[in-house]
Amino acid sequence: MSTIFSAMFVLVAPVWLAMMFVPRSRAARWLAQSPIVVLPIALVYAALVLPGIPELLPVLLRPELGPVAALLGTERGATIAWAHFLAFDLFVGRWVFVDAQTRAMPAWIVSPVLFVVLMFGPLGYALYLLVRAPYPAGRTS
Repeated sequence: MSTIFSAMFVLVAPVWLAMMFVPRSRAARWLAQSPIVVLPIALVYAALVLPGIPELLPVLLRPELGPVAALLGTERGATIAWAHFLAFDLFVGRWVFVDAQTRAMPAWIVSPVLFVVLMFGPLGYALYLLVRAPYPAGRTS
C-alpha cells in the first residue's frame, strides 16, 4: 500500500503543474480540457475499491464515525481515501482552470487558487467561487 500511496501523485502531478505554472501553454489547455486525465487515478481507485466492496459497502451504507474512522485508520483505507481525494480534487481543479480561462482570469489569481484546491479541495472550490465573481463568463483570454 505504501508504494501505491506514494506513486499515485505521479499520475496527477503533471496536470497540476501544467495548470499552475504554464497555464497558457497548449499542453496545459489540452490536459485540462480532457476528462481522460482523471481516468488513471480513477482506475487505481477502482482497483483498490472493487476487491473490497463486501467489506466497504456495509460501512458506506450506514456511515458511523467509529467504523469509518477504523476504515480510514488502515493503510488500505487511507490509500483508498487518498486516491479518492486525488481524483476529485483533479476533477474540480480542471473545472476551475477551464472556467477561469473562459472568464479571462489572470494566472496570478488562478494558480494560487488551484494550489488551494489541490491541498484543501472544497476550501479551494469555495475560494474560487469568491474570486471569480468579478469576472463574467464568456470572456476570452
